[in-house]
Amino acid sequence: MRILVLNCGSTTLKYRFFLADKSGVSQVLAGAVVPLTADASPSLADLLDDLPQAPDAVAHRIVHGGDGLGEVAFIDGTMLGELESLGGLAPLHATQALALVRTAAELKVPQVAAFDSAFHVTLPPHARRYALPEIPGLHRVGFHGWSHRSAVERYATIAGNPAPSLVTLHLGGGCSAAAIRRGRSVDTSMGFTPLEGLMMGTRPGDLDPGIVLHLIRTGYTAERLEHLLQHESGLHGVAGQADMRALLARTDLPARLAVEMFCYRVRKYVGAYLAALDGAAEAVVFTGGIGEGAPEIRRRVCAGLEWAGVIVDPERNLRGEERISTDGSPLGVHTIASDEEGLIAREASALLTRSR
Repeated sequence: MRILVLNCGSTTLKYRFFLADKSGVSQVLAGAVVPLTADASPSLADLLDDLPQAPDAVAHRIVHGGDGLGEVAFIDGTMLGELESLGGLAPLHATQALALVRTAAELKVPQVAAFDSAFHVTLPPHARRYALPEIPGLHRVGFHGWSHRSAVERYATIAGNPAPSLVTLHLGGGCSAAAIRRGRSVDTSMGFTPLEGLMMGTRPGDLDPGIVLHLIRTGYTAERLEHLLQHESGLHGVAGQADMRALLARTDLPARLAVEMFCYRVRKYVGAYLAALDGAAEAVVFTGGIGEGAPEIRRRVCAGLEWAGVIVDPERNLRGEERISTDGSPLGVHTIASDEEGLIAREASALLTRSR
């Protein structure tokens, strides 16, 4: 069975083509990363042209949706309608992802939704609930679940602990932190939508809701607010660019401020989540494009965490080794490559096998 996994992020489309047998996913046949822009959707026809064979199934990372459906589920017309109704809660991801779902329906093969939020269903009530009157459906959902789960599983393998306690950091175009207690997510920085939490490429992260009310009173429409919060904020809002590589290469004050704000906010969440785990955390794990590829960001985040037992080895960090803390560091620090597509293919394969 050949499974095409489509992973639409906020800045890239990552796709991988897997061969799966009864024992699970056994081989990667093809794959690439395609940059995304606001005015250009990826062409499924172009992707298919690059594959050695036609897929037997297509699995899509779906950012928002799937409450009660588990990690993966088959996409039918009813589900597609429900996902489209939720698309406005994660527009940077949903617009292009759902366009690919509609186009892939023409292939007449099973389509599977892989829900990004499923990893965070284990949040306890005190972390899941907002301090608002009970409003059905309005609670912390959490995202980047496949990436956080991938980091947890890889760490569990290298540490020999099947249920580790960690702080995981997915840092990329979108960013989120998660507190993992004995292998399960117990808190995460993104909330009801992917706007909450850490500072991101074009999203502000944590924001006083009074600012939104003030902007509404001064004439901002919902559409103008949407664009501000999704496309004009974060690193871009402070320094005019969302690409961390470009900002690190600049020496001007706005760029330096944006990078310092970014690292400071990550460090705050790490400290908070270490406290939430009651000192039981074994390691801090970096993943995602920035987390894996920017040793300077890792250095700056960890530089303020010596109190927690973090001691980073500068050479390991520069080389991007899996363990970048010193051998004697009380708290481990790791850089782990995210494997969202591999996990999605594995779960989709299991679902397809069960359905036969």
